[in-house]
Amino acid sequence: EAGFDLVPPPDVRGKRVLLKPNLVDLPRDGRPVTTNPAIIIAAAEAFRRRGAAVVLIADGPALQRDAWQIVDAIGLTGLLAEHGLDFIDLNHADVRSVPNAGGHTELTHLYCTRPVLEADVIVSMPKMKVHHWAGVTLSMKNMFGTLPGHVYGWPRNIFHLADLNRAVLDFNLTTPPDYAIVDGIVGLEGDGPIRGTAVDVGVIVVGTNAPAVDATATRIMGLRPESIDYLRR
Repeated sequence: EAGFDLVPPPDVRGKRVLLKPNLVDLPRDGRPVTTNPAIIIAAAEAFRRRGAAVVLIADGPALQRDAWQIVDAIGLTGLLAEHGLDFIDLNHADVRSVPNAGGHTELTHLYCTRPVLEADVIVSMPKMKVHHWAGVTLSMKNMFGTLPGHVYGWPRNIFHLADLNRAVLDFNLTTPPDYAIVDGIVGLEGDGPIRGTAVDVGVIVVGTNAPAVDATATRIMGLRPESIDYLRR
């Protein structure tokens, strides 16, 4: 709530809010690869208090065909039941073909999931991590998980072949997040996004402008935003 007071999110009264955490893969000992469930639940309750009609949690993990295995493994299943929240596995959700609003790759259309397209407010909730191809994975790269695995495969190699950094721009311009909440309480450095080493950072970075949020988080990580291709672009 304190973060919301400092940087107010969009008006959610009577609206459908979709929280998109990073549930990339099953948890690994000592490696914080997924968004902390406590932050996901806290955000959901905060948006409810602000009048959201519906709050959904949704993700399409890149490395795991069954998102519910990750939800169970990180202890989120019980919290969802306790707070009356629904989770949607975007890898298997209905899709609609929409024009690629970015045009940074040669892909003319993107197959976007209906839960994302039907949301009034999209909130990207990544874990603060480095990424061995993209440099960092924060609120913009986190939107990778809104593209369905049953169309693009696991781990959506078509976007790597098309140029991952340009693809990040394409799907952020096609279905842009309206708010970002970066879980930097414990981050991941080294060989991210699923290996690497845990590092205590002790921050949560929030904002309404995903590139600005990610640039700030990148500086906190000790890196220059200009060194990250999609942020520079």
